[in-house]
Amino acid sequence: MGIFAIERESREGVEAIEVLARSRAVVDPVLRAAVESLPAAMRRVSGYHFGWWEADGTDSTAGSGKAIRPALVLAAAQAVGAARPAVAVRAAAAVELVHNFTLLHDDVIDRDDTRRHRPTAWRVFGATEAILAGDAMHSLALRVLAEDEHPAAAVAVRRLADCVVELCEGQQADCAFERRDDVSLAECLAMAEAKTGALLGAACAIGALYGGAGEQAADALDAFGREIGLAFQLIDDLIGIWGDPAVTGKPVGADLAARKKSLPVVFALAADRPGSARLAELYALDRPLTATELHEAAAAVDQAGGRAWAQSESCERMASAIAHLADAVPDPSAADDLLALAELVTRRAY
Repeated sequence: MGIFAIERESREGVEAIEVLARSRAVVDPVLRAAVESLPAAMRRVSGYHFGWWEADGTDSTAGSGKAIRPALVLAAAQAVGAARPAVAVRAAAAVELVHNFTLLHDDVIDRDDTRRHRPTAWRVFGATEAILAGDAMHSLALRVLAEDEHPAAAVAVRRLADCVVELCEGQQADCAFERRDDVSLAECLAMAEAKTGALLGAACAIGALYGGAGEQAADALDAFGREIGLAFQLIDDLIGIWGDPAVTGKPVGADLAARKKSLPVVFALAADRPGSARLAELYALDRPLTATELHEAAAAVDQAGGRAWAQSESCERMASAIAHLADAVPDPSAADDLLALAELVTRRAY
C-alpha cells in the first residue's frame, strides 16, 4: 500500500470520527431523555447497557459504542439536501434505540458474557430484566418517532417497524443455523442482510426521507446501507475468528467456540477444499473445543478459502454500495459523511 493510500485511509478515519462526534452531540441528549422516561428498573438496565452508569447507578466512563446508525440517519438527511441535518435527530435516536434493543436480546440469546469490555446487562441484572429492558427500548423507539412532528415520521415508523420484523427473521435464522449442518452460503448471506444490513439500510432511508427525498432515493440509500451492512458483517465475522481480544473484548476464536455458522465458516465448509473436511469434523464435536482445536479450526477456515473470500466479498459489497449511493446522491461531495462512515465500518482491522 502506497503512502497516499495510507494517508487517505487515515484522513477518512479522522473524518468519520468527526462525523460521529457531531452526531453524538445532537443525538445523545434526545436518547438520554428518552431512556430517562422509562420505569426505574428498565432505566437502570438500559443506562448500564449504554455505558452511562454502573450497575449501582453511579456514573461510568465505559462508553456506549460508536453509534454509527444514528450518524447514518443524519448523514443521509444531509446528503439529500436537508438544510439542517439535526431535523432528523429524533429519528436518529429511535434507530439507536432499536439497535440497542437488539443487542440486549442478542446477548441473552447468544449467552454472551461481555460487551464493550464489561459484563453484559443480562449477566449483571439477569436475563428477564435484560429482555424486558430491550422490549421497553423497542417501544420507546416507536414512541420517539410517533411524537415527532416531522412529516416523514409516519413513514419512518412503518419502515422501522418493518425493519424490526426483518431483524427478528434474521436472528431466528441465525439461531436455526446452529442446529443445521446443511446451511448454504445463499441462506447465510440472506440472514446477514436481515440481521445486520436491514437496520443500516433503514437508518439511511429514514434519514433521506427526513431530508426531503422521495421514496426512490430512499430506496437507493436503503440498498446502500444494506450493502455496507453486509460488508460490515463479513469483516465482523473475520474479527469473530481472528480478532484481538484486547480490541474485541471477547475471547479469541469466540465464534468458532460457539460453532457459529458465520460467513467465512459456511464458505469454507461448502468449498470442498483442503481444510473443509477438518473444519466439519471440529464443528461436529459434541464438546467444547480445546485451545489447540480452536487454532486448528481457524487455520482450516483459512486453508479452505473462507478468509480470502470474505475479504474479497466485503470489497465487492462496498463497491455495490457506492453505486447505489451515486443513484441517490449524484453530487459526490454531498455524500462525504456517508462515505466516511461506510469506510469506518468496512475497513476495521482484525
